[in-house]
Amino acid sequence: MRLTQVRVPIGLMLYFCQEEKTIATQTFRVNEAIRVPSVRLIGPQNENLGVVEIREALRIATQAEMDLVEVSPNTEPPVCRVMDFGKFLYERTKKEKEARKAQTKIEIKEIRLRPKTNVHHREFKTRDARRWLGEGMKVKVTVRFRGREITYPELALEDLKEIAEELADVSSIEQVPNLEGKVMTMMLTPTKFTSKKKVAPVAASETPAAEA
Repeated sequence: MRLTQVRVPIGLMLYFCQEEKTIATQTFRVNEAIRVPSVRLIGPQNENLGVVEIREALRIATQAEMDLVEVSPNTEPPVCRVMDFGKFLYERTKKEKEARKAQTKIEIKEIRLRPKTNVHHREFKTRDARRWLGEGMKVKVTVRFRGREITYPELALEDLKEIAEELADVSSIEQVPNLEGKVMTMMLTPTKFTSKKKVAPVAASETPAAEA
């Protein structure tokens, strides 16, 4: 029988018992590290064996060639389970790695406009936005004001509204047009895309675009 004590990050939620009892603790006490006279025991087949002396619980774990793990230390008596603790830790780590790999990253692209951007130039930028949205990226639309242009924010608002309407078949508005200082921005998020590339949310990466 080996003496094992494993530290687990705070807040880790694990489910062991039939009642799906939650464990949220910094330290698991395992085998001889469990120093109480008796425990409520969950057997190797997840069966409830009731309250048994700690020596009997250790004997059952040894006979099953498994570990005795304290899964609920704050009850009276503590709840322990007979399990292969090393295998459990290995499988949990493996699942966490797979979950991180499967995590989807959303890249953010940006198109920049001016209140007086002509229709042709705006259509060129809208085509870029459509392509990025089709690849699963978010698109930040930015309108920058210069000088007295800031006195006509309705012009930029109309441009953003038209862009959102043009791209409505592949996107939705995540952030409505918002004016901060001399910059008005709107965020579009894809509603469907065809890219097979798996990409976790990360910091926005701007794509420099020439201003009109």
